[in-house]
Amino acid sequence: MITHLVFFRMKAEASGRDAAENAADLVRRLQELPGKIPQLQELEAGTDFSATPASYDVGLYTCFATREDLEIYRDHPEHQKVVAFVKEVTSERAVVDFET
Repeated sequence: MITHLVFFRMKAEASGRDAAENAADLVRRLQELPGKIPQLQELEAGTDFSATPASYDVGLYTCFATREDLEIYRDHPEHQKVVAFVKEVTSERAVVDFET
């Protein structure tokens, strides 16, 4: 199993909305991906509630059967639509991929 974790820091303002509005929109967009991308086995996304200096604003957890499935997901047009939004509204992201 491949686990793909992503953490996002939102810009204070982007696309005419504040960070909280864009974070909620990002979570919604991510949660719409299951069913659109067959290789995506599991997806959980949410906004941070701890608000510590080390916190990111949005977290994403996804699982795939193989590394190849993760690559298909990365290139999938539905995922790329979310990536375009991410580029508009985030200032930073961190990624960890691991196999179990």
